[in-house]
Amino acid sequence: MSAGAVQAPRAGKLLISTRRTELNQFSRETCGNWEQPPLVSRGWKHRQSRGDYFNINSQREQRPWPETDGTFHSLSLDSRLVSSLEALSISVPTWIQKRAIPALLQGRNVLCASETGSGKTLVYLLPMVHKLLSCKSEASSDPQGLILVPSRELGGQVTSVAKKICAPLNISVRFVGGGHGNKAIRGQFFGNSPDILVATPGALSKALKLDKVSFSSLHYVVLDEADTLFDDTFCDLIEGILMHTQIASQASDMQGLQRKAQLAIIGATFPRGIGKILSKVTDLVSIDIIKSKKLHFLMPHIQQLFKKLKTLDKTHELLQLLKKHVSEKPDIGMLVFCNNASTVNWLGYILDDHNIKHIRLHGQMPADMRSGIFESFQKGDYDVLICTDIASRGLDSLRVDTVVNYDFPPTLEDYLHRAGRVGRVGSESKGIVVSFVTHAWDVELVQKIETAARKRSSLPGLKTSIKDPINFCDIIKEEHKI
Repeated sequence: MSAGAVQAPRAGKLLISTRRTELNQFSRETCGNWEQPPLVSRGWKHRQSRGDYFNINSQREQRPWPETDGTFHSLSLDSRLVSSLEALSISVPTWIQKRAIPALLQGRNVLCASETGSGKTLVYLLPMVHKLLSCKSEASSDPQGLILVPSRELGGQVTSVAKKICAPLNISVRFVGGGHGNKAIRGQFFGNSPDILVATPGALSKALKLDKVSFSSLHYVVLDEADTLFDDTFCDLIEGILMHTQIASQASDMQGLQRKAQLAIIGATFPRGIGKILSKVTDLVSIDIIKSKKLHFLMPHIQQLFKKLKTLDKTHELLQLLKKHVSEKPDIGMLVFCNNASTVNWLGYILDDHNIKHIRLHGQMPADMRSGIFESFQKGDYDVLICTDIASRGLDSLRVDTVVNYDFPPTLEDYLHRAGRVGRVGSESKGIVVSFVTHAWDVELVQKIETAARKRSSLPGLKTSIKDPINFCDIIKEEHKI
């Protein structure tokens, strides 16, 4: 270098790293909105790309939640409820709790969409319990709070959290799950009705048909993991259940003898098809949208590795990862995601042959077999869980530091949910997501992910508003943004 030459400053740590160093991108390098960045995955539909890879490196030491101050007392919650939280060592609200809880306490219907692991269970649970405490003197033989969840596993987890909070408050909680016949449904509704009912759509639909539950006293309805509840699997059931309820369109509807129920819609990605169903039960203008500015962005604190492989090489690659994980990270959890139950079972047989201790979870298991599987994984009885997307929605996975997409997820929403199983609030490690990429349709999604990472933009094509299928275009209230 000549004496008069000026050395260009380094552009910071690497954002994108790959073996083709000319495609590396430093964290301070920028790409214009209309500029198409160079992609490692550009040629991955060609067979000669097998063995190629790239990393999206973590750019932060922890989840980038905005700092919060104050306590739950500052949110005007019932003092008895706050005392119950403090007894559980819960004292400082997360950023989404601080934004959404006041809106719900004011009697507004709310759609809350924020990243995985941000504390959304308490967002809806605390206003519900607060409301039930205020009307506890009213005699009722029917549930006053309803929480709909897409899976037995999530239902069990929500019920556990609710019971811990409600135990000292004389508020009863019960979970009703599907996978059983009518006799079992009748048995689950035997005796007094709970104050709060947590249920899966299938089980609740059966209970309604059998006339085992009434919604005449409902104060509060929650749709948790709404993007799943409104997909093709559940949407007809959800519509049928909501048609049995009376949803308020304004706060005044929640008063008096003919009061209607408040609605909370919760998710980590924005639900599709929501307007078509909800427009039948409430005025969509009544729904306040509270969403994160970083909704549908890649998590900046998680390392994400993408590997282009032949289908036949995936099993060998996974076995190498598992053996390394077991030897280097004993007692740390790993999730291995597959796209269908048959792959979960087949992969389980392979791991059995290699003496790798694991447990399996998928929706085609009988209800009795599924019961307790995720709890066993959470407790550390098993460190490897092979599963379908049934384990990607809402479940507590603090002990997990590695997610492997053995099958690449079919949608970008599914990728975000799976990746959100690591690096959660309270987790001791940032975590890594390893994705095997084999098919041409996988490559198309990976190219969108890599482009979003290089541009530091949200993932494309994900829904961010409610629209009526006919003429609900521009009458939605201005969205509340965080």
